[in-house]
Amino acid sequence: MELLEQILSNLNMNEAYLRVYKNKGTSGVDGATVDELKQYLKENKDDLRQRIRTRKYQPQAALRVEIPKGNGKMRKLGIPTVVDRVVQQAIHQVLSPIFEEQFSEFSYGFRPKRSCEMAIMKSLEILNDGHDWVVDIDLERFFDTV
Repeated sequence: MELLEQILSNLNMNEAYLRVYKNKGTSGVDGATVDELKQYLKENKDDLRQRIRTRKYQPQAALRVEIPKGNGKMRKLGIPTVVDRVVQQAIHQVLSPIFEEQFSEFSYGFRPKRSCEMAIMKSLEILNDGHDWVVDIDLERFFDTV
């Protein structure tokens, strides 16, 4: 099955909806809530799929909000609409398993079944093997420019 059809399949789209619904989260620029999402998708899922297939789907602008960081500064976030979140989740569910196997075994950030604790344990294992240097890279404000 073509990737796009896998993404738009009933099974995948329903799973994406359930994940977005369970995660809750705040509304995007349109003000639509996750509680309104089921009815919207019931009425518009075929149109949504067709717009994606024909490349006419346009995600809405993200709602820009600022939240405080631990150091007293503010972090800017972009909050997508709940419909855009479903589309993003549906894409993620299909593409992640494909690309996951290509990641470095030493990459732990934002990876399924990996955690900070696992990264620390791997670091200790490497240090105990006799390696005595570490490279620490902080891409400051990386997401501000992406």
